[in-house]
Amino acid sequence: MSSSGWHITRKDGGLTLSRRLPARFDVAAETLLPQADPQRLAHQIRQDLWRRLQRLRGFSPVVEITPEGQGLRVRAGGQVLGRVPSNAAGLIADVLENPANRTRWLRHAAPRRDRTCPQTGPKTNNTPGIAAKFDMKSESVS
Repeated sequence: MSSSGWHITRKDGGLTLSRRLPARFDVAAETLLPQADPQRLAHQIRQDLWRRLQRLRGFSPVVEITPEGQGLRVRAGGQVLGRVPSNAAGLIADVLENPANRTRWLRHAAPRRDRTCPQTGPKTNNTPGIAAKFDMKSESVS
């Protein structure tokens, strides 16, 4: 278990994010998404899923992401301790198909490109120097 308290199980190129092991789907819905960072995507989906279903007694979210073609198959849902309401799968599907959610998830989980700064090189903490360079150009002489 990671320090965040979530289990990340990797298998066959995919991953499963769950609070409990073994991950169990008492209720679930699926969707397809374009290529993205699976771990970042899983955490974003889990957060929105929890926000929507936190009042469901005994609910523990599970998100499974597997590669499919040029994209990702997402199965989201989770374990429920007790009775599963008949509308639970529909609520999960609403979260997965919400256009605003999907846009935010994909923006957050977009594949990271080159992380080097053209001014200072890779991974430096020299931001005050960069800010000073910008400020010097915008100052006018009186």
